[in-house]
Amino acid sequence: MKNRMIRGIRGATTVDADTAEEILARTAELLQTMAEANAVEPDQMASIIFTLTPDLNATFPAEAARQLGWKYVPLLCARELPVPHGLPRTVRVLMHAETDRSPREIRHVYLRGAAVLREDLDTVERG
Repeated sequence: MKNRMIRGIRGATTVDADTAEEILARTAELLQTMAEANAVEPDQMASIIFTLTPDLNATFPAEAARQLGWKYVPLLCARELPVPHGLPRTVRVLMHAETDRSPREIRHVYLRGAAVLREDLDTVERG
């Protein structure tokens, strides 16, 4: 039997426009895909950190988690560093969740244009 541990699950997606609707829709899609790919329920989530690139400011991406009904998961939003060659219009997520999966078994999720960010990992890709 494996030990349950808190593991980090990474994810990212890109949006087409800096609108609340677009950010919330893409973030909700990302969160659901991350949870499904790793068989994680909200009660197993210790916390989620969201970051936005400097070109996005229409809304807090954490609101997408609340709209999914993830009422008791602690959430935090932050700004990405404005690195000149960074991928624009990107929402990144670091989900901390209790799981019995090893680090190699965690499925990180990169959707849409963000699929280029971690081509070195076995990731879940859509879009």
